[in-house]
Amino acid sequence: MGSHIAIAQVPVTKPADSTDKVTSIDADLINLFNQKTPKKYKIASVKVTGNKVFDEALLLSLTGLNKGDEITIPGGDQFAHAITKLWAQNYFSDVEVYITKLEGNNIDVEIAVTERPKLSKHYFKGIRKGEADDLNAKTGLVPSHVITENMKITATDAIKKYFFEKGYRRVKVSITETKDPTSENYMFLTFYITKGVKVKINNIDFAGNDNVEDSRLKKQMKGTHEMTRLTFFPTNDTGGFINPRHYTFKEYLNDKGFLTYSKTKRVLDPYVRLKLFTSAKFDDKKYEEDKDNIVTYYNSLGYRDASIVRSLPFYNSKGNMNINIQVSEGHKYYFGNVTWRGNTKFSDSILTVILGIKKGDIYNADILHKKLSAASPEGGDISGLYMDDGYLFFQADPTETAVYNDTIDFEIRLREGPQATIKNVRITGNDKTKEHVIRRELRTIPGDKFSRTLLIRSQREIANLGYFNQEKVAPNVVPNPDDGTVDITWNVEEKSSDQLELSAGFGGGIGLTGTVGVSFNNFSIKNIFSKKAWDPLPTGDGQKLSLRVQSNGRAYRSYNISFTEPWLGGKKRNAFSVSLYDTKFSNAYNYATGRYEKALGDNSFFRTTGVSVGLAKQIKWPDDYFNLGFTLSYARYRLKNYTIDAYNLPNFNNGYSNNLNLKIALQRNSVNQPIFPTSGSNFLLSVQATPPFSYIDPSLVDDAKNDPNKAYKWIEYHKWRFTDEYYIPIGKPHGEDRNKQFVLKASAKYGFIGRYNPKLEISPFERFQVGDAGLSNTYALLGYDIISQRGYPVYETSNVNVNPDQSGASRYFTLFNKYTLEMRYPLSLNPSSTIYGLGFFEAANGWYNFREYNPFQLRRSVGLGMRFFLPMFGLLGFDYGIGLDRTQPGQGLKGAGRFTFMLGFEPE
Repeated sequence: MGSHIAIAQVPVTKPADSTDKVTSIDADLINLFNQKTPKKYKIASVKVTGNKVFDEALLLSLTGLNKGDEITIPGGDQFAHAITKLWAQNYFSDVEVYITKLEGNNIDVEIAVTERPKLSKHYFKGIRKGEADDLNAKTGLVPSHVITENMKITATDAIKKYFFEKGYRRVKVSITETKDPTSENYMFLTFYITKGVKVKINNIDFAGNDNVEDSRLKKQMKGTHEMTRLTFFPTNDTGGFINPRHYTFKEYLNDKGFLTYSKTKRVLDPYVRLKLFTSAKFDDKKYEEDKDNIVTYYNSLGYRDASIVRSLPFYNSKGNMNINIQVSEGHKYYFGNVTWRGNTKFSDSILTVILGIKKGDIYNADILHKKLSAASPEGGDISGLYMDDGYLFFQADPTETAVYNDTIDFEIRLREGPQATIKNVRITGNDKTKEHVIRRELRTIPGDKFSRTLLIRSQREIANLGYFNQEKVAPNVVPNPDDGTVDITWNVEEKSSDQLELSAGFGGGIGLTGTVGVSFNNFSIKNIFSKKAWDPLPTGDGQKLSLRVQSNGRAYRSYNISFTEPWLGGKKRNAFSVSLYDTKFSNAYNYATGRYEKALGDNSFFRTTGVSVGLAKQIKWPDDYFNLGFTLSYARYRLKNYTIDAYNLPNFNNGYSNNLNLKIALQRNSVNQPIFPTSGSNFLLSVQATPPFSYIDPSLVDDAKNDPNKAYKWIEYHKWRFTDEYYIPIGKPHGEDRNKQFVLKASAKYGFIGRYNPKLEISPFERFQVGDAGLSNTYALLGYDIISQRGYPVYETSNVNVNPDQSGASRYFTLFNKYTLEMRYPLSLNPSSTIYGLGFFEAANGWYNFREYNPFQLRRSVGLGMRFFLPMFGLLGFDYGIGLDRTQPGQGLKGAGRFTFMLGFEPE
């Protein structure tokens, strides 16, 4: 198949008709291209033959040949251009141009084309259906598209790449074409695929690494790992350029290798190698990256001239792959004298201390670069020192001034440049949130000197608003060297931050049951009466409004409303909050009829009505991460023929109880993100106290002893809480967006409730329930704090071995300790569904007084869990914890495990 320009040697008959008989020959036509002098001819007619699908007029327009055009023969290129244009369409397997008639200076032209067949269907043979489904999307084969060689090559390459990535390195693909009998010029393509066996990496051997062990080099290969092995008869493969030498058992004993893990692993490696959580498939791209990692590792050890001389992947006798790598280590170098030049702002001594490199330290170009100009968020580098003082145009150029023996002297040449002033600060992407809500969080103010620390702090504050995709909050810093200024554009991406809670039911004689709850986390109360703002709600001012109604028919109902203004007055970070609630429990059940009756509910009930007002103020000392908050709360309990708690409040079933308290909280929160923090800490110290009513009115002591219904007319206590949490990133970020890494959360919590008057018992209200999932208990009438512990039910004794399976307690602790370690890893940081897994260790316990208190007497648990953050529903999560102190002799872990679930919030 191809393309040709030809003179039809048929003067009268049609060239394509082989059945016609040639009766005469036109000598002038035959000699047309053999004439010595070029001559111009006019096209008398032009037509296309062989076309079955494509319109003749369309094809003629592509060729550019028209009736009346002049053609120079020989020497003209119009025919060649016509063939090229048709050929470029990729729709034809053959294109030929014929001159069929010559009369004087007029010629008839015929363009004969052979159309390529089109694809009817394609099939994959030799593979599973699931693999075929994957290949349908990857090969790019589309029915009715023209079949070309490029299509077949592309599909074959896609098939091989697909199986290469799965570890099949010897894939063979053959293609057959079959006519579709139902459609003219349509073909079936069948791909016959032979996957072969899965190829795994058997051994990685090194040569030339005299100073670094093989195991340390293999550790640097993050994407190239050896396979698991368990055999009594190790093979000695040949084929590479390295003859591997095995570490013998005799050498192991002589070296006292049993005292070190690395040598024990080395002697066992030919027989036992466990790689349970790593893939041993070979990936060319990762292999090249890993070779660079080896060189980088050598550089970090001072071998700056290290290189890989030769590398060879090859197959062994079992079809798996061995890899030989020969390295050239070169000399090991050390830092010599480091001098400074061009610094006027900071002295040599200050810069040397921050650089942290001393004479005699192992040479490491990467550390030198990071200390000079890496601009890490944690700071502690020369670049950060200058940029925090406005020197945005700062540059540092380390220059080798002398290399002698194994030592390198450096002169670091600084160009400080002018201090940059922030000129323009712009915000883009805030389609819903009003600009002033974002601007008040910024520390990058026009007219101020540029500061990298304040830039990072601003990024944290915007992310912690919770209104934007925290992974997309990014400042675009554009320096203007001409006038010494800098423009900053904050790019944000809105996400839904509101939450909805819905449930409903009816029946059983109880009536309508259900819950309706909404939280608007970016509300605008000033626009609540503006009709234009309801689209669908008035939003954008950063306020929070929560409404919740819950009903259990005639047995229970609850109303809650709360509002928070984070910037009261709009100029300072003074958070004002107010909340109201009213709850009623009724003994409305008639045991005689089996129904809930209103008359019974009106005669026996417990009602709680409460209000709280809070004000939290940001303070600037010791730093501006601190907040000091004050909350004044009042709750009124009314009982009518209703027993709250027969154990803690015996005979108290009629009357009123009042809880008036002031809570003071000091908090320092430097957590960088609200949903999945990767750094920072959260410190909270609070005291919640009532007035000492029994000292103000001593008659209350006598009332408490003589009349149980007056014992708690005015509740009195002082409650102390302490929380300390740290988020520590582990390892380097990775993933497509470089935002996935392990994060260790470490926390400690303490609580204590005390009394003023030794003549009174410690208040049964406001104590601590410890154990189980930590979910809010609707019937927690005594207002206790719920402290979760995964792997254990709710417990009421300090004896760690006593853990009856119960969902509630009859007594509540007056003090508790809790310690938690969590290792977290994000699976998805998409704002529409943030998902992470975790493993945890917890230890906690509670006590009734300080005489019993033992901080080392703790219930311990370990387990795994998952968290899902969905915009409209908030947190969904579950944990499976194993209570280590619940295990029974001879039963292993049976009965010690426990699932816990959470909805809406992370329990304490």
